Amino acid sequence: MEKLNDRWLRLIGIPLISIVSNFIFFQPDNDAHHISRWLALGVSLIECSLIWESARIGIIKARQYYPKLSQTTQRLCVQIGWFTLTTVIQRIGIVYFYDVTQFWGYPMSTRAYWLNTLIPFLFTIPLATIYEARYLYKQWWTTYYEAEKLKKEALQSQLDSLKAQINPHFLFNSLSTLSSLVSENPRQAERFIEELAMVYRYVLQTNEQLLTTLDSELQFIRAYFHLLQMRFGRSVELDIAVEKECYALYIPPLTLQLLVENAVKHNVALPAKPLLIQIRTDETNRLLVRNTVRKKHSMIPSNRTGLANIIAKYRLMGHPDVTIVQTDDLFQVTIPLLPESRYDHSHH
Repeated sequence: MEKLNDRWLRLIGIPLISIVSNFIFFQPDNDAHHISRWLALGVSLIECSLIWESARIGIIKARQYYPKLSQTTQRLCVQIGWFTLTTVIQRIGIVYFYDVTQFWGYPMSTRAYWLNTLIPFLFTIPLATIYEARYLYKQWWTTYYEAEKLKKEALQSQLDSLKAQINPHFLFNSLSTLSSLVSENPRQAERFIEELAMVYRYVLQTNEQLLTTLDSELQFIRAYFHLLQMRFGRSVELDIAVEKECYALYIPPLTLQLLVENAVKHNVALPAKPLLIQIRTDETNRLLVRNTVRKKHSMIPSNRTGLANIIAKYRLMGHPDVTIVQTDDLFQVTIPLLPESRYDHSHH
């Protein structure tokens, strides 16, 4: 258990309570019996120290047995019981000693017994409250900090899990494309492998990052789109119109690749009716990725990780405002572009 750090509280509190209690409650009687003020103050200081140190023992023991925030009630009950028992025993014992020995030059009355026993509670209760309030605050802060730390670790774990899904997913689809090209056009397949190597280098470099610049992502998506055009030719078209000031903003890596891949996977692409994919920005620094909709009759089996991946990433970063609009002839995903200052985009 952590040491009770109350040195300054004791150094200030004990003399202060001794002076105040002696002056308010005992000074008139002492003056009436011609008792030295220095003697009265010295005795008061010793008595106050005994009560305080006894109370400290109870506080320490209560925290040892019931240290948790959830055990506050038990801890308080132990402390109240301890304070009451030790204070009553100490005060009655001390007053009895004064009474028998006539330490102050006169016998103690019944009133003196009651007064000397009850007065210390006027100080021990506020003091115990201060000790417990400090302890509860520290406990609450520790609990809150640990909860936040666990939450952050859980979010990081989920993000890492989402990142891990991208590599195999992307590689599988790229190899499927390459498999088709090898039989259809071997020379094209060679070019495809070169482009794929360049694209995959970007995947490996950025997959360890939480965010990357929109500029980098657009350069990548242009290279990635060349791979698609090797497969589909004029059946797919890409139109990028992004405001220059948005290039320095941030986006989760491979977001555009997942959206483009999603569009190609689920729609018919023909030379006469090409699949058009548009990437735009609006006045609120959001990225709009839209494509024409012509659903395939025989749908390719999909594990739906692409779009869900993007939504999950933004949700985990505290940005759940990824919006999807779908009509009969248009599918649009709107995603926020993020300022660097709000996020640590390096992987920890």
